[in-house]
Amino acid sequence: ALLCLGAAWLLGRRFDPRAWLVPPPRDRLLSAAELGRYRGAAGEPGLYLALLGRVFDVERGHKHYGPGGAYSGLAGRDATRAFATGDFTPAGLVDDVSGLSPGGMAAIRSWLSFYSHNYRPVGKLVGRFYGENGAPTEALRQAEAAIEEALKFQVENEQRKQQFPPCNSEWSSAGHSRFWCSRQSGGVNRDWTGVPRKLYQPGSRGSHCVCVRTAGPPWGQPASSEHGDRGDLDNPHLEEYEGCHPRAEQCVL
Repeated sequence: ALLCLGAAWLLGRRFDPRAWLVPPPRDRLLSAAELGRYRGAAGEPGLYLALLGRVFDVERGHKHYGPGGAYSGLAGRDATRAFATGDFTPAGLVDDVSGLSPGGMAAIRSWLSFYSHNYRPVGKLVGRFYGENGAPTEALRQAEAAIEEALKFQVENEQRKQQFPPCNSEWSSAGHSRFWCSRQSGGVNRDWTGVPRKLYQPGSRGSHCVCVRTAGPPWGQPASSEHGDRGDLDNPHLEEYEGCHPRAEQCVL
């Protein structure tokens, strides 16, 4: 639910992919003990949470982050890892982001943008990501580098999806599989249909069905006699489905 909330927010506005790089305020440093007093309970000074060491005042979202709220476990601490994994157990509510996938790091980037746009930043948390003088730590530099790599990975994935949109597919109780292409298959609207092929990713033994252009120059190449008129059919990472006509728009196996 937490990841869906962030995704819905991002889809509803124009997202600046570098907005998360805006530095937090320099005028306040909080220790973990100080931040722990900001859980929104009666008698406490407020309601804060930290993300990648940046502290935000989330009082206006009290029903979500305050006591009894769905995300109350995020309050008064830096639980950066939970924003990527959705794990709200004590083991998951931590600031250690080591080993997260590119998708997880991209989720953290998205949440940083969300809080920067919707809540007031109040300072930095002294600990894993910021030192006692407020300077970034090596852990923060590594996390930011991982986020940059995640952004590149997302761009590359989107480009691959545009080149090789996923097929439509269905399986029957009789054990048959059907793969077919359309001009909207894989959620990619385009002016060509394509034919089903197995796509193997470098370094992986598995494959998945994609739709492949059958006319024009290969992806990213200018139109010329040098590049031919077979689209991406000759891509070395593709394989035909056995028993399916090479130019058929659907395969039943």
